[in-house]
Amino acid sequence: MTSAQIRQAYLDFFRSKDHKIVPSAPIVNKDDPSLMFTNAGMNQFKDFFLGDKTPDRRRIADTQKCMRVSGKHNDLEDVGRDGTHHTMFEMLGNWSIGDYFKEEAIAWSWEFLTKTMGLDPECLYATIFEGAPDEGVPRDDEAYAEWLKVLPAERILEGNKKDNFWEMGDTGPCGPCTEIHFDTRSPEERAKVNGRDLVNIDDSGVVEIWNNVFIQFNRKADGKLENLPEQHVDTGMGFERLCMIMQGKEATYDTDVFTPLLREIERLTGKTYGGSYADDAKADMAMRVIVDHLRAVAFTIADGQLPGSGGAGYVVRRILRRAVRYAYSFLDQKAPFINKLMKTLVQEMGDAFPELKQQEEQITRIIESEEKSFLNTLENGLTRFADLDSKGGVISGPDVFELYDTFGFPIDLTRLLATEQGLTIDEAGFEKALAEQKARSRKDAAKEVGDWTVLSDEDSVFIGYDYLSDAGAKITKYRTVKVKDKPQYHVVLDRTPFYGESGGQAGDTGSLQIAGETIYVTDTIKENDLTVHIVNKLPASPDADIIAAVNADKRQATSQNHTAAHLIHAALHEILGDHAIQKGQDVRDKRMRFDFSHYEAMTDEQIKQVETLVNEKIRQNIPLLERRDVPIAEAKNSGAMMLFGEKYGDAVRIITFDPDFSSELCGGTHVKHTGELGYCKITAEGGVAAGIRRIEAVTGAAAMAYVDERLATLAEIRTLVKGSSNPVKSVADLQDENRALKKEIEKMQAAAAGNVKGDLEKAFEDINGVNFLAAKVPLSDAAAIKTLAFQLTGENENAFVLLGSENDGKALLTLAISKGMAGEKLNAGTIIREIAKNIKGGGGGQPFFATAGGKDPGGLEAALAQAKLIVAG
Repeated sequence: MTSAQIRQAYLDFFRSKDHKIVPSAPIVNKDDPSLMFTNAGMNQFKDFFLGDKTPDRRRIADTQKCMRVSGKHNDLEDVGRDGTHHTMFEMLGNWSIGDYFKEEAIAWSWEFLTKTMGLDPECLYATIFEGAPDEGVPRDDEAYAEWLKVLPAERILEGNKKDNFWEMGDTGPCGPCTEIHFDTRSPEERAKVNGRDLVNIDDSGVVEIWNNVFIQFNRKADGKLENLPEQHVDTGMGFERLCMIMQGKEATYDTDVFTPLLREIERLTGKTYGGSYADDAKADMAMRVIVDHLRAVAFTIADGQLPGSGGAGYVVRRILRRAVRYAYSFLDQKAPFINKLMKTLVQEMGDAFPELKQQEEQITRIIESEEKSFLNTLENGLTRFADLDSKGGVISGPDVFELYDTFGFPIDLTRLLATEQGLTIDEAGFEKALAEQKARSRKDAAKEVGDWTVLSDEDSVFIGYDYLSDAGAKITKYRTVKVKDKPQYHVVLDRTPFYGESGGQAGDTGSLQIAGETIYVTDTIKENDLTVHIVNKLPASPDADIIAAVNADKRQATSQNHTAAHLIHAALHEILGDHAIQKGQDVRDKRMRFDFSHYEAMTDEQIKQVETLVNEKIRQNIPLLERRDVPIAEAKNSGAMMLFGEKYGDAVRIITFDPDFSSELCGGTHVKHTGELGYCKITAEGGVAAGIRRIEAVTGAAAMAYVDERLATLAEIRTLVKGSSNPVKSVADLQDENRALKKEIEKMQAAAAGNVKGDLEKAFEDINGVNFLAAKVPLSDAAAIKTLAFQLTGENENAFVLLGSENDGKALLTLAISKGMAGEKLNAGTIIREIAKNIKGGGGGQPFFATAGGKDPGGLEAALAQAKLIVAG
């Protein structure tokens, strides 16, 4: 069976068992603050297991895009080393939300594997939880009894807490699980060693393929377990592993999930893939890394997460850079290469995941841009490596860590470079520096979440589309969260007018009046689909009725900016084309940012056209047309804009300002008429990433303030140019005059440098065969000093020229060394960093030329003297 057939067979099987087949949630997890990425199929159903939301169907199945690159589920560093580890993978899953339990789950697992897939029952093993007497959890005899119906006792094994007890996190729903393992070995191998002895032993030939979790407990903050009111089933099966077994392969990389990509790498590089278990094949490992990482990066970008410098964006960039490093080091790819694989990826997976096909060009461009950027960084890192101090033949741990942290060099790449030069690295020192960084990160992210104190099990209802205040709401639960050892208080109401931050719109602030006590809401967030109010303190009487009031002015300003985002989105479609699709937004009360796909900077005329069109719609005072609870199929057919990477439910909300202009699926807040925006002013347009542009804008009072500020600035300029009727021409004339004067100054500096040069030529002295010169010069222009230094080294053999100068109370050191002499012993970059300490500054450069600046000109003489000692040896 092909991978596509296997995937479809799974979904069809559970459809026949009355399961609702739902689409994969985005791989980028925007709704859960505890997760960067979706790392399991159950993530999108957490609200059901937590009891915060009730599903419309209690039986669900899907195939979920997952990524495991952070936290306790982190396979990143293992990818490529063997034939089964991945960052991005598909998880086939079926769920019961308070419906069927162990009997049906185990029976259907057996039926699918042995009947539908036709796997040999003699090769299947099951594990059950051995129990945890210290926590009052007995052995899972229920699961054991169900397995005895289809398996002999010798193929049912007990597993410990690590392998057979699943927990959502440090707190929350959890329970025992039963894993299903398949013996992939030949009959001859199975005859030699009993498969039960190889269960849960890595690379043994007996592979775990399916995990059935029976969620029946809740882990409290104090570590104790309590029974849940309902029992649930959460299963996950590795799609790639199932394909490996069904296709008779020894590794997931040898299945048709990956082989088309591997063949394309072979075609592009001229190298041959030797297989997933070739002996010490660095090129083979590199190919596995690249095909895995390409999938991870492509899917995250498709779901709206661009490579960046922080958070999830940093993780995506790190994954891509890891792939680039392997291509560079082991496949000899010195130019962007990975982006060329996108076409093959789309051909193979575009039907199952259409978001890839629809965004192929943009994803390709972003990957190519990131490749170019990192290849430059890689070259800089190699230059830095060449400058490292390797006394005693060892590169220090801190230096190895700098290459890892600043330049993205994995330790194996640094180790490889060191070996090539006959050096070793300080492994223990690197591990110490890495551990210290992790400790700092853990401290920065330290968060201690207490248990919810539950007052009622009422669902939380959002009424904020219609009301900004509410009398009579009740607190359903509250808790204390410690962030960096500081308490933060959370409350949930049975109904609330407060909008929780989501969809790029900031959360509301305001107040809660409780039994005469005023509590301030400093922010409102979404935790999955639960609206959580962050307050300055917990109420003295949590059972009392509440008057909840949103900060109306802040909500109005935020709603104005959110409406402006919709109008700008529609205007971009008209001016630039339908490809200009939203890729992110940040809407607050003071301003809004709107990211969209476009491959070049907008012209001033295009920006003006967008702004003019938006303000035309504002003046038309178009009324809001809002439709709630629209079936998703109907919404798709309506033509309303839907965004990649967003998780839509079965019923959605459509926001329309003129059906012929702007209609989008949206959960945010908006004004009732476009005229409430008053005026919209685009304040900036720029690039965010390859193929992604950003518009910044203000509306209403903020827009008027922006215009007033610019008019005031213009008035000041008019005053400075003495009330000129054409201030633009007057400023241009001043700039021309300034440029002319600068050129005159440069000529004078050059002439002065020429005069100084004659005196310096006489100051050279021979030190150990080095033509040495160190002197202060009466020049202030850095360019003139650089030219002078190069002239002196160019006209004198074996020259070492160090020039010190002063400008505006600051010191400058300029060092040039004849290229034939510059190297390990006399390295300008290394020397300048050392002597710059005398002027209380720092610097760097290349082996033959370097500069440093400092704030203490009084230290120039000491710097010159130290340089002489260095050359003298």
